[in-house]
Amino acid sequence: MNHNEAKDILLLYRPGTADVADPQIAEALALAQRDAELARWFGEHCARQEVLRAKLRQIPVPAGLKEQIVSEQAARRKDFDWRRLPALAAVAAAVVVAFVLITPWLQSLKSDNTLAVYQNRMVGTALRTYVMDLATNNSGSIRAYLGQNHAPADYVLPAPLEKVAVTGCAIESWQGMKVSMICFSTGKPLAPGEQGDLWLFVVDRAAVKNTPSAGPPQLARVNQLMTAVWTQGDKLYLLGTLGNEQTLRRYL
Repeated sequence: MNHNEAKDILLLYRPGTADVADPQIAEALALAQRDAELARWFGEHCARQEVLRAKLRQIPVPAGLKEQIVSEQAARRKDFDWRRLPALAAVAAAVVVAFVLITPWLQSLKSDNTLAVYQNRMVGTALRTYVMDLATNNSGSIRAYLGQNHAPADYVLPAPLEKVAVTGCAIESWQGMKVSMICFSTGKPLAPGEQGDLWLFVVDRAAVKNTPSAGPPQLARVNQLMTAVWTQGDKLYLLGTLGNEQTLRRYL
């Protein structure tokens, strides 16, 4: 299975379902763990699926629609029954509502560059099975790799974070801009397949709307991670880890 074949198969994958048991999907998922570009694409695909599901769940089901459809299906009349028009109209209305809800979202995928969306996207990257572009314990090698690939490399780490062991880095994409993802290990035992338990994302500040002004980091829980966001110079920093606020403050 090659890169493009895996993409075609993973387009059919639905997160949180039994799809993972399908042999072809399992093979494509395994390839995504080895292919950094495919892994990034797959993460964005899953994020879009989750947002789409959330939008569809917001569509109200017309009262009595289920009962009406069941009763009419049981009748199985060959001739067209004009009494079915209310049910068909309800279904059509639901489709229209879905289109109205989803279309603005699809149009905003490339334009919604707010801080909240950025935080959710990067946290999702850290929580999924990602592939590091460079696995190393050398901070200098990480900066050199990021700089050579035109990703932010002149970042400034908080003093406590300087003392934490690095495990590697990856380059993510955000609104056409490159994001440096630096992975750390705090020394706690890592689960099989995990490559770190503390993640720092650095991007040009101009690439994200509603960034905080200079000042102390702003802490907030995003999904399963406790995060801290701050700006320094022309860079926006996002640090995240499992745990609580006290856990995260040790590295700020």
